[in-house]
Amino acid sequence: MSEQGKGSASASTAAPAPGSDTYKGWLFKWTNYLKGYQRRWFVLSNGLLSYYRTQAEMAHTCRGTINLATAHIDTEDACNIVLSSGGRTYHLKASTEVERQRWVTALELAKAKAIRMMNDQSDDSGDEEPTSQSDRSELQGTLKILISKLDDLSTCNDLIAKHGAALQRSLSELEGLKVPLEGGEKIKAVNERATLFRITSNAMINACRDFLDLAETHSRRWQRALQYEREQRTHLEETIEQLAKQHNSLERAWREAPTLVSSPPSAPTNNQGSERVRKEEASDEDEDTEYFDAMEDSPAFITVTASESTQHRRSQSNLSGASGGQASDWNQDDSMSPSCNDVSGKELQPRRQRRTHIPDKPNYSLNLWSIMKNCIGKELSKIPMPVNFNEPLSMLQRLTEDLEYHELLDKAARCDSSLEQMCLVAAFSISSYSTTVHRTAKPFNPLLGETYELDRLEEFGYRSLCEQVSHHPPAAAHHVISQRGWTLWQEITIASKFRGKYLSIMPLGAIHLQFHSSGNHYVWRKVTSTVHNIIVGKLWIDQSGDIEILNHRTKETCQLKFSPYSYFSRDVPRKVTGVVADSGGQAHYILSGTWDDKIESAKIIQSSRGGSGSEGKQKTVYQTLSPKLLWKKYPLPENAENMYYFSALALTLNEPEDGVALTDSRMRPDQKLMEEGRWDEANSEKQRLEEKQRAVRRRREAEAADALDEGREYEGYQPLWFHQRRDSLTGETNFVYKGGYWETKERQDWSMCPDIY
Repeated sequence: MSEQGKGSASASTAAPAPGSDTYKGWLFKWTNYLKGYQRRWFVLSNGLLSYYRTQAEMAHTCRGTINLATAHIDTEDACNIVLSSGGRTYHLKASTEVERQRWVTALELAKAKAIRMMNDQSDDSGDEEPTSQSDRSELQGTLKILISKLDDLSTCNDLIAKHGAALQRSLSELEGLKVPLEGGEKIKAVNERATLFRITSNAMINACRDFLDLAETHSRRWQRALQYEREQRTHLEETIEQLAKQHNSLERAWREAPTLVSSPPSAPTNNQGSERVRKEEASDEDEDTEYFDAMEDSPAFITVTASESTQHRRSQSNLSGASGGQASDWNQDDSMSPSCNDVSGKELQPRRQRRTHIPDKPNYSLNLWSIMKNCIGKELSKIPMPVNFNEPLSMLQRLTEDLEYHELLDKAARCDSSLEQMCLVAAFSISSYSTTVHRTAKPFNPLLGETYELDRLEEFGYRSLCEQVSHHPPAAAHHVISQRGWTLWQEITIASKFRGKYLSIMPLGAIHLQFHSSGNHYVWRKVTSTVHNIIVGKLWIDQSGDIEILNHRTKETCQLKFSPYSYFSRDVPRKVTGVVADSGGQAHYILSGTWDDKIESAKIIQSSRGGSGSEGKQKTVYQTLSPKLLWKKYPLPENAENMYYFSALALTLNEPEDGVALTDSRMRPDQKLMEEGRWDEANSEKQRLEEKQRAVRRRREAEAADALDEGREYEGYQPLWFHQRRDSLTGETNFVYKGGYWETKERQDWSMCPDIY
């Protein structure tokens, strides 16, 4: 036994004294997956179980308390105890089974006493009889059944005792006979077992009697709880009926009201058709408004959506107070100025027919033991992870999927207003997460020097190139240029932290976007992705954190907040909110929606300081025009659930292309085998490629060591299509595109490409 175990066994050996409500001792409490069970000092007193790190902490610091009156006590094995009450659960472990049983006995006694005290207190406040005779008769009938069952058990107990006594007499008589020594020992053992059986039956009948007493004690509490629930249901039905009547009266009033006259206070409407019941008293606010919850961490605000008729009554002074006097630049019939919607340039070329499906995902069971046994005796870096955890795309292709909604950037390039352009850029940054909602599988880690091109010049006017520029740490560089007026580039390094139940994935690096005509240069970073239920349960992904998009030319900003999912929150899951502000901090647009469905923008026409929120912070009230749709997610292809939940673009990323580089991800053999459903072959090929990459790295390390010994300078690995440059805006050193790839493709001269496959 460990020293901790010995201390636990010796610290609480005394059973609870008669009439005493206090029990103390050491137990081991589960903390987390890293620290496991930790030794803690527990004190049971007055129906409360509290714990401390040491006995000295009892005077000043309690680490936690659980009320036994509402707690459930369970025993998992010989030494474990599980206490759960509401959302709190304690996993405890005693040093021995005897010690565990002492604690369970003390906890059960304390729980029964706490329940009796709670019922006595509630009885003193005045008993409530059942509201109807049927309730009383039902409860009495239940108690009668319980009593009859208890009588049956008592009869059985009497019979067991009678027959047990007869059995013991017979055994005693056998012991008196002259029998061989071995037979006498067996008869004695049977006699002892019969005695234990009689004791057990007595304990059973006593437990049943205690159960009946407890049921009688709880009967009044059940009656009061039932009465309360019935009153709540009646109240809810009355409220729903009243709301239905109000809804009908509002509809009639709206139909009867003249179309050019503003609606009376009793019939609020808005341009979106949504109606909300408001107080009937007149107020300074407009009759046609809609309220939204404020962001918590950003400057708190409330938005109020104004109707078109309200806008006709707004004075010019109010408008200029919110938007700097630029009221006439807003087109109420569309979310953006006309320049954003004009289609400029040459007509679209006929689109090439792309594939719309891939082979269905095989239904292979994952044998964890087969993985674990391959890890025995190996270095961590050499453990082969099977393709069962993957999807048949590389990380480079996942980066390219950010371009699925490239038309948002095409539209933004045509905007004259930089603030409207910022709204579209923000929508584009959010849209890149829409493909992740069902994509819990892991993409393939690119090999060093691996590339991926996506040439959509004829169809959509852009060309994209990715290259894996570093392996430790893994980093990928990405460059996109569009004939429709924009260029995007980024270098992303993935950092991850395993936190027991979930995995946090933190993309490091900035994303740059520049528009050719205006010179507007936007920079932002990605939020944290979290994969939940890593160990047990169904995997699901959430996005959380803040994004700040900065236009370095105009200093305009957009603050986006990705709200983490919470079971107890009343907000829409996967919610995103944002504010677009000018260089002086004046807000002009509100963004709202979800990262897996759609994003809307609303132009602010007036702002004012509101009351304090729940946390004491003063909220800003923004009055806006009706929200306009910026982005809407495309529906998934048919049968997507059997094709790794790929989007329409993702289905085409592995489609064979003529003339691509020899290092392109489409050429990767293990990835192609997995897509074809040949997973066993894919696992073998994946292991071969990883071992080949390790051999190349060992050779480079040996060359570097030789150069150091000889005093020579060793350059090391250099990417083919990207080189490191210091960014003048962020001050960071990044890999940027140095050119030459598309010219090399035209010449079809790939002789400089490394042999990585």
